[in-house]
Amino acid sequence: MGKLIVARHHESEWNKLGKWTGKTDVDLTEYGLEMSVKMGGLIKDQTIDQAFVSEQVRTLETLLCMENGICIDVPITRSAALNERDYGDYTGKNKWEMEEILGTEEFEKLRRGWNYPVPHGETLKMVYERTVPFFLNTILPLLRQGKNILLVAHGNSIRALTKYIEQILDEDVSKINMLFGAVVIYDLDQDGHMIKKEVREIKSQVNA
Repeated sequence: MGKLIVARHHESEWNKLGKWTGKTDVDLTEYGLEMSVKMGGLIKDQTIDQAFVSEQVRTLETLLCMENGICIDVPITRSAALNERDYGDYTGKNKWEMEEILGTEEFEKLRRGWNYPVPHGETLKMVYERTVPFFLNTILPLLRQGKNILLVAHGNSIRALTKYIEQILDEDVSKINMLFGAVVIYDLDQDGHMIKKEVREIKSQVNA
């Protein structure tokens, strides 16, 4: 089995403003670009055979900066299955202002819950239902061939994937959080479940 290397895109313009970005296409900030290069340096010792990103440009920008940091040139696949969660009516709203309006308890359910409804948007369960089949049908066969895969995605699409890989219960999903500046290196079994996990990270300050 090859290794699965997972990274979250770094700071975007809307992260900086504290806005829910969702599927909106927003570029990385200068800080995000700079930190992405450093993220690449975290995996200089890893051979990468193929990379996957979402359709949002911030994941591609992160990947390209990471490549600059580790000097790799590999095939890149962009897929809507890896897109960030659609925040529906909350898209573009300031998270911290919404926390004051909703109250901390409801706010945390909205951000971290498994199947908490979002008007005209997606629950994490819905993200899981598109992300995990893509992983099983497209990425896992490559890992079985011994290829090392770099996947750059979003907080929620990574949370959904983590739930499957680490076999986390629905009620414990709220505890999953992929940090900015972190890279997770997985050794998986034939079913795509975790055997071993290594987390490497750089110190990052992101308003998200």
